[in-house]
Amino acid sequence: MMALVAGLIWLVVANVTAMLPSRDYHWRNAYRLIAVGVPLWLWLVYENGPWWGLAFAVAAGSVLRWPLLYVWRWIRARVGA
Repeated sequence: MMALVAGLIWLVVANVTAMLPSRDYHWRNAYRLIAVGVPLWLWLVYENGPWWGLAFAVAAGSVLRWPLLYVWRWIRARVGA
């Protein structure tokens, strides 16, 4: 239960952070959110199961969509597709 509460707090902080102005287009904030979000996601999956983990991953992906897009493009360039 605590993992779900922590995940919801992370989502609120991520959304508020996205609303604030930033000079570097929020990239530093995205790195911080990812650094905190990945262990939080692992904890959430461990305590509440894969369905809650999937729900959190989708919600986090909607907040961090640009880093995900750049990672996807980088992977595609490396694979050669």
